[in-house]
Amino acid sequence: MAITGGIIVILAFAAIIKKYETRMVLLAAGFLMCFIGGVGGNAVATFSKTMVHGSLVPVICTVMGFSYVMKITTCDRHLVESISGVITRSKFILIPVATLLTWWINIAIPSAAGCSAAVGSILIPTLMAAGVHPAMAAAAVLAGTWGSAVSPGQAHNIFVADLAGTDLMTVIMAQVPAAIIASVVAVVTLTAVAVLRKEGPDEARRAAYLAELEKEEGGKNFKVNPVYALVPLVPLILLVLGSKQLAVLPLVDVPTAMIVGTVLAFIVTRQDPQEITKKFFSGMGSAYGDVIGLIVAAAVFTAGMAAMGLTDALIEAMKGSESVAKLAGAFGPFLIAVISGSGDAAALAFNGAITPQAASFGMGIIDLGSLAQMAGSIGRSMSPVAGAALVCAGLAKVSPMELTNRNALPMLLATITFMVVLFL
Repeated sequence: MAITGGIIVILAFAAIIKKYETRMVLLAAGFLMCFIGGVGGNAVATFSKTMVHGSLVPVICTVMGFSYVMKITTCDRHLVESISGVITRSKFILIPVATLLTWWINIAIPSAAGCSAAVGSILIPTLMAAGVHPAMAAAAVLAGTWGSAVSPGQAHNIFVADLAGTDLMTVIMAQVPAAIIASVVAVVTLTAVAVLRKEGPDEARRAAYLAELEKEEGGKNFKVNPVYALVPLVPLILLVLGSKQLAVLPLVDVPTAMIVGTVLAFIVTRQDPQEITKKFFSGMGSAYGDVIGLIVAAAVFTAGMAAMGLTDALIEAMKGSESVAKLAGAFGPFLIAVISGSGDAAALAFNGAITPQAASFGMGIIDLGSLAQMAGSIGRSMSPVAGAALVCAGLAKVSPMELTNRNALPMLLATITFMVVLFL
């Protein structure tokens, strides 16, 4: 049955590549696999449960609501125009800076979906305003969403520390050098992909984007208001300063930061509060239909994979590769994360079953455990069904599969680099 599931998964990805409606494909494949697996009710249960997801729905909807408010108040345009000169002069480092910035912020905001929503709502439009292709702009942000793998807030690091009988920071410091080198390799490779595909900053795309922005928001003799330009940055500043790692401010969650930013936009611009409120909820509705809709469909798809025994088969195959523990630790979680959109299940399964026996492979628990959890996180950053990918794709208004096409090589090389450097 796992083979049948594999065929359905391949056909589903092929249909998405052919640009069939992504939600339709994922839902159809998920329901079909659940039905064949004899647990058709699981598909409906997963559908209903994900519709009211306690963390993703508030985060993504409020981020998009804030984004809509930035547009109606023109604060987003003030930000874009204020840095357009710097962007033009620094266009060759724009994509690498965006990815590295996301990577470091993701350490402070460990949720991949939450970080991509908060950072992507600023960086993706900014990159597009510089003439970067929308899919490449989204891919650049998504490529940085595995920085959380070296965060003290990452549950896997705590799990590995417990297995090794050591403290959390010892585990993290063992990973950091290899992780930083791997992030640089990913950034350089993604930049090369952008150059080869001719999707980096381009004056024609920049002019077209700014013209569209002007058409939507009006104003030919546009003058930048520095206070307006700062408003879109406020939620991100609150999230970073209020993170557990910095703790300069009390802990701030994403919905709170976005609502504060929205209220601040009203105070600063003094626009009609009724229109701002309408736009905020319009953005929330759009986010639910487009982004949450994709996440719901992806969850049903993942449930279908589990119903067919495909996920378990992949995990068992990974566990059975003890003779090549390094490769299994790297590419087992990586592969499952790409297919399922989550590296958690694979990394936890591997670290629970294989990592305690690391000494018998001539390896340390910290090294093998770190490799498994890092590979899962990196693999998630190129998965077309990961929450972070769906958020980035929604902000750029492109198919998530387009992000996978661009991030595949950078993430693969990052995984190999991490494995090689970790065991040097």
